[in-house]
Amino acid sequence: MHVDDRLATVLNARVYSTAASRIQYRQLLDLVGTSGTQARSALLDAAMVRLGELASLIPADERARAIAQSGVRLRNPALVALLASDAQPVALAAVQAAQLSDDEWLDLVPALPLAARGLLRLRRTPGSDLDRRLDALGIADRALPSGLSMAEIIASAPPVTAPPAPKSAIPEAEGISAIVRRIEAFRKSREAGATPLAANDSPRLPLGELDPGPRTVTAFAFSTDSTGRIGWADADCAAMTVGLLLPVSSPDDNDDDALASAFRRRQPIRAARLQLEGAPAIAGDWQVDAAPDFDGDGHFTGYIGRFRRPPPPALQPRNPEADRIRQVLHELRTPVNAIQGFAEVIQQQLFGQTPHEYRALAAGIASDAARMLAGFEELDRYARIDSGVLAPEEGSCDLAMVVAGIVHQLEGFTMARSSGFSLAAESGELLIRIDRTEAEHMMWRLLGTLAGAALPGEVLALDLRAQEGAILLTAQLPQGLAAQADLFEASPPQGGQAINAGVFGTGFTLRLAASEARAAGGELCREEGNLALRLPADPALTVNSCLHNPANAVASHSGTSRSG
Repeated sequence: MHVDDRLATVLNARVYSTAASRIQYRQLLDLVGTSGTQARSALLDAAMVRLGELASLIPADERARAIAQSGVRLRNPALVALLASDAQPVALAAVQAAQLSDDEWLDLVPALPLAARGLLRLRRTPGSDLDRRLDALGIADRALPSGLSMAEIIASAPPVTAPPAPKSAIPEAEGISAIVRRIEAFRKSREAGATPLAANDSPRLPLGELDPGPRTVTAFAFSTDSTGRIGWADADCAAMTVGLLLPVSSPDDNDDDALASAFRRRQPIRAARLQLEGAPAIAGDWQVDAAPDFDGDGHFTGYIGRFRRPPPPALQPRNPEADRIRQVLHELRTPVNAIQGFAEVIQQQLFGQTPHEYRALAAGIASDAARMLAGFEELDRYARIDSGVLAPEEGSCDLAMVVAGIVHQLEGFTMARSSGFSLAAESGELLIRIDRTEAEHMMWRLLGTLAGAALPGEVLALDLRAQEGAILLTAQLPQGLAAQADLFEASPPQGGQAINAGVFGTGFTLRLAASEARAAGGELCREEGNLALRLPADPALTVNSCLHNPANAVASHSGTSRSG
């Protein structure tokens, strides 16, 4: 199920009680929080508005507890900024629970309220760049970014001759004015030799941080008067947009112009396209959604709505056959979902008492339907990747940590059979340019397939190291797979296997993992008795002190550990 589908379901749910409000608040936190940095849609905007409405119904301490729950994932900077502007318990919980990168925190700090900036000091491991940004902003009583004391600034500044004070002037006040003038003169003398930065539409104080470059606004709320002129906008772009006249007049009453036609008829504006000219931050293409506003007497007063950047064009499928397979799978899901739903109704006795025999049959049907839906998901993912519609989510993660985590999860199965893996990882972080969740799915397909095919007592060697701009994972094949001529040939799943990484057997699962690797810029291939997985390395490789410690080496209970 896609995120937008779940958002629509949650937003359409009616709330009749305080308990239902808390549930909806928790659901929206999770869905919006995991939507990602670049995600933009009308549903997300509506969800942000609904969160604000629910905040007025739920006490601040309960909202803070909901945010602090272990399952909440706050990865959306816009949501973190909204929660950080809330009451102090909510802001503290949001800052502590946020899962943002250092670059996202650096971009977000200037937009946070002063109280929320101070809460960043309470985070356990703030990065050095974030510390410097907070120092530059004067958080925690460090407001002089130059590092000089007031006495040093006054002593190094050129003397300024103050005009003669009037007889009624107070000597102490005149001394303070002289100090202010000397500080200003000192600042000007330091900047005299520096190259001035180009002016922009959002001037910044000289606090020593790096120039962030041109800013681009991606969305903002607005309202117009009855002529279509913007009279109010969000604070961060009000100076650039207030006063702009929307193109609401169309020559010859052309109905093809959606914006002008809707404005003339006083109808809602839906996804109208237009271009704005002005400051670089707002210039370019926009998509507008707005509703007409009327006063108490029914007179038209203007429009209230929201601008947002249009979504990028959808990728065209490279393989029409794969696209047709996706359409067939979509048609198959509907009846299987219905069968599963009816089986669960019978098994849970939602409509009344049901004999145990029928409940057992219904439970089996629901289980089979779930397996079918899981198979449809695998086929759909393979078709989407093969047709070019879906690409692995970009990011960065340590492949050594991902592999070690999967090996640890499989130990519940391998330890009882005296099988498993022996992992040798090169010292240092082995970063790849793939999101961690995507990497975990790929590694589960690969290692789960190998673990399920291994014989009792068979320990498979894993070797992980950097190689010419890539990270190479070499996995020893179990005896059963090593004897096959084509590992990627589709074949029915073998019965009796206690663990299967895929519904359609070993060949399809490995083929899906190979497609994921190719889409990420790597490859999965067979090299004699091994499987070799190459993934593009992240250039930001740093030393991993965890792997330098021999006590932290990862291995199966029956395998060995060595460092390269």
